[in-house]
Amino acid sequence: MSSKKLLIEKLWEAVGSVLPIAGIVAAVCFFVVPVTTDLMLSFFIGTSLLILGMALFTFGSEKSMTLIGTYIGSRMTKSRKLWLILGVSFLLGVAITIAEPDLQVLAANVPHFDGTVLLVTVAVGVGLFLMICMLRILFGVQLRWLLLGFYALVFLLAALSDRDFLSVAFDSGGVTTGPMTVPFIMAMGVGVAAIRSDEKAEEDSFGLVALCSVGPVLAVMALGFVYNGGGSAAYAGEQITNYLNTVELTGGYLSALPEYMKEMALALAPIAVFFLAFQVLSLKLHKLPFVRILIGLCYTYAGLVLFLTGVNVGFSPLGTVLGRELVSGGMDVLLVPMGVLMGWFIIRAEPAVHTLNHQVEDVSAGAVSGKAMGISLSIAIAAANGLAMVRVLTGLSILYFLVPGYLIALALSFFVPPMFTAIAFDAGGVASGPMTATFMLPLAMGACQALGGNVLTDAFGLVALVALMPLITVQAVGVVYMVRSRRAETSDVAEFFGDDEIIELWEVA
Repeated sequence: MSSKKLLIEKLWEAVGSVLPIAGIVAAVCFFVVPVTTDLMLSFFIGTSLLILGMALFTFGSEKSMTLIGTYIGSRMTKSRKLWLILGVSFLLGVAITIAEPDLQVLAANVPHFDGTVLLVTVAVGVGLFLMICMLRILFGVQLRWLLLGFYALVFLLAALSDRDFLSVAFDSGGVTTGPMTVPFIMAMGVGVAAIRSDEKAEEDSFGLVALCSVGPVLAVMALGFVYNGGGSAAYAGEQITNYLNTVELTGGYLSALPEYMKEMALALAPIAVFFLAFQVLSLKLHKLPFVRILIGLCYTYAGLVLFLTGVNVGFSPLGTVLGRELVSGGMDVLLVPMGVLMGWFIIRAEPAVHTLNHQVEDVSAGAVSGKAMGISLSIAIAAANGLAMVRVLTGLSILYFLVPGYLIALALSFFVPPMFTAIAFDAGGVASGPMTATFMLPLAMGACQALGGNVLTDAFGLVALVALMPLITVQAVGVVYMVRSRRAETSDVAEFFGDDEIIELWEVA
């Protein structure tokens, strides 16, 4: 596919991801909850920048990050040096996570936390667990047992952790597996799996996203034992600016651009430096592919700057105001159905979900259709957003939902093929896409603030619920696949020994 066609495709994918949410929000603001005209106009501008930024970012990421991951993964496998594979995996895991846009949005929205401290902690968690992923692929360790062990450790630490750290920790695991990290991790996994020649090598390349989601949770919980908090009590979505005229509105966006240009330059610099060093010392790519990757990095940078500017200046603030006004106007009863409705459309518009659906259809040889998978994921995310709004209204602990949820998910892993378990846990990372962190979380935070609740304990945790529910629904689809497979086998046996196969001896005579 040509670069022009790919860019247009990414633009339409971004439109499909953002417009359903923007349409629902516009309808609510025009007919149910009044907001100021300048805020609504700022939201529309932010939506446009968000769409353009997502398109440029995903296009650039595919042209640069995925290729860098593939080249480096392939080069590491050829070296067959374990220390090199683990060292490079850790460094790249840290570098790529810091540049993850969903994590940038989350870090900007956590009150009483220093954003840089949170970013570095989460990045180190991903780096360490990417090393574990590489060891798992190389030695063929079953994903199920690793998940059981690490989640047991997660909930042991959760019982001892400060309540203010719990929801943020679980949300950190959801946002790290975003559009920057996932393609890179998957490309590295496939490259390292090439070392093995057995039939399960390809199967073991799945599940990397699942394990890399655990690392940040453990890292942030561990941080809670030594870190007393810092940073501002405010968060990005709370900083609502009123504009008197269109010139002031334009100035608000233009003044924010330099800040995000600097932030993203610092975030992408480690990746660029690492790639250049690897190119000089080992890769030695020809001029054309090398230049294409550099151009892809430029697209990625431009996309990230526009994405974060649109999110923080115009998109997230309206989510905060909408949640606040729903509660203040006595319409908090609408929070749950609105969460369910938005959840249904968020996941159906997520481009990576369509890839996942086709993947499951291929793995099951058509026994589970892509449509059935799509419906199961829509139900999962709709339920997750609805439960998140219930938490905002009631103040229930996130553990009341996560403990039974993960117990069910891990129990199901013993009844479905290992491939479905890996895909299910990977799907949790795919489902918690950009719209969850950029709009649904600020909506919950605004409502929680108006109710007088604790934002850290009651609003955060939404991303964690979104990441949890697909673990159950995708494996439930795996159970359906198992039942259908057994029925098909029974049907084949019955057909082989059926009445129509009986030969009457008198006819032969």
